[in-house]
This record gives sequence, structure tokens and C-alpha cells, in this order.
Amino acid sequence: MNQPYVFITRKLPEEAIAPLREKYNVHMWPHEDIAVPRDVLLEEAKKADALLTMLSDRIDREVIESSETLKVIANLAVGFDNIDIQAATEKGIAVCNTPDVLTDTTADLTFALLLATARRLIEAAEFVKAGEWKSWSPLLLAGHDVHHKTIGIVGMGKIGQAVAKRAKGFDMEILYHNRSRNVEAEQTLGAVYCSFEELLKRSDFVVCLTPLTKETYRMFDREAFRMMKKSAIFVNAARGAVVDEEALYEALVHGEIAAAGLDVFVKEPIDPTHPLLKLKNVVALPHIGSASTETRLAMMDLCCRNIIAVLQGEHPETLVNEEWKWSR
Repeated sequence: MNQPYVFITRKLPEEAIAPLREKYNVHMWPHEDIAVPRDVLLEEAKKADALLTMLSDRIDREVIESSETLKVIANLAVGFDNIDIQAATEKGIAVCNTPDVLTDTTADLTFALLLATARRLIEAAEFVKAGEWKSWSPLLLAGHDVHHKTIGIVGMGKIGQAVAKRAKGFDMEILYHNRSRNVEAEQTLGAVYCSFEELLKRSDFVVCLTPLTKETYRMFDREAFRMMKKSAIFVNAARGAVVDEEALYEALVHGEIAAAGLDVFVKEPIDPTHPLLKLKNVVALPHIGSASTETRLAMMDLCCRNIIAVLQGEHPETLVNEEWKWSR
């Protein structure tokens, strides 16, 4: 009997995928910093029993329907908007993600991005390195206080709650908007639920942590930015497509908001000539929300456990498409 075939779309540390190699025939794309080409992905998917994918891989209906053997797709991310969930469910394929293990790490990065943007840390560091620091002056690279300000969190899931917990340590007033009330956040963190419009108008820091859906696509448009305070700082650690980047650029250039801290973009990697990258009041990071060594290894381990569970005929730990259990 042939061993199940597992394809991994990006080079991962051997120690991380050792549990898979012990049980299955594993093939891994040999590059860490180059995405697997579309034709290679399609060819590998045809014969795979399991795919371990990255958020940057487009696992659409064409990929899913190319295989008659595929049983599980384990995505190395919390988000799964890169996968056609309906197509996978129709074919009885389990789709798994990596929630929870990256919550605190992503919250740390989100709050660090907020602080870096508010206090102009990247700009200040480059100022020193460029030899521009000639003397001290009262308002040299003066930024914005974070403590005792109002933070508005759009998307009060687990990461949102973790960010709110950090904000509480800065004595911030916490507002949030979500598709449903989060009673736990209200009771334990003193978070106050409000409409999207009220949140935009009242917040000093607007932090986007919402998943990308049809409803949230470009929810931060020109109208949204115009509702914000002129002193407001916008932080996005969710998905790039939640934001109309042209509208954000215009808001920053015309002083409708003060600054933006961005870990995600519509197109990734973002083109180095993108207008947003030319602005001093933009802090741009290369989608590193969960990028600590400990957390990324934990995410890989969870992907491996999910693959092994499904290939052994068991229920995976973090199943996205709950309908799968009825369609096997």
C-alpha cells in the first residue's frame, strides 16, 4: 500500500515536519522566500492526499478539483480567505487553520505597531542612522501619547481581546465594533460596544483586526477615513483588502488622519514604488503579525497534527469547514 502523499508549499524546518516524514511521503517546495509556481502547485495537488499551505497560496476551485485524492488542506494561518472553502467542502476535503496559538504574538505585534506609529519610532531610528540628529529641540520628532487615549478595535475576536488587554495596561478607553457583542470583553476588559461610525468618530487609535469577508471588503473607504479625527492613527493587522488603499493614501496626504501603521496590504509583497511607502507618517511591515520563532513553530506543529488526524480518519483539532464531517 502506497503511503499518503503530502505536499508542503514552502520550505519549512525539517524538525517541524518530522512527524509527517515519519508517516507519509512528503514533498516540499525547496524555497523559503519564493512562492510555489502555479503550475507546480496544480501538478502537486493532483496527486496529494494533503496540502500544507501558506496564506499567500491561492487554493481555488481549480486547484481543489484537480485532485481526486486530496483529503485535507492545512493552512499556516488563522485566516483562510485564500482557500475556496465551498469547493473544498463539496469534495469532502477538510480545511484547517491555526487559531489560538498565535493570538498573543499577533497582539504583541499589533500593539507594537500602534506604539511605533504613534511615537514615530521608525522615522526616529532612520533619522539617527542618516546622521540628521544635529541637536536636541523641544518638538523633535514629537509623536502622540498612547496612554489615556481611546482605542477603537474593529473585530473583537481573540486577537482583538488580547490587544484590548494590552490597551488596558495603558489606561486606554476601549471601544469595539463586531458583528456580534462580545460579552466577555465587556465584562473582563471594560470594552464598550458601539457602531462602526461611532467608533471611527470617537477613537484616537482605530485598530483593524476583522477577518476579510464580503461584508468587510474595503470597509475602510474614503467615508470611513473622513469620519475619523484628524489626529487619529489607523492600524491594520488584519487583511489588506479590508482597506481601500487609495482612500487611505488620500486621507494621509490631505491630513484627514495623522498616521497609519500597516502590517498587511492588498497585494503582498507590496510594490516598493507604492505611494503609501513614500509617506513618512506610514509605518509599513511585511505581514509579520505572528512571526516569532516560537509561534511559527507552534503553527507548523498544529498543521502537522491536523494533517495526521485527517489522514488517520480522525477529526482535526481546528476544522474550518464544519460541514466536512457530514460530507466525508
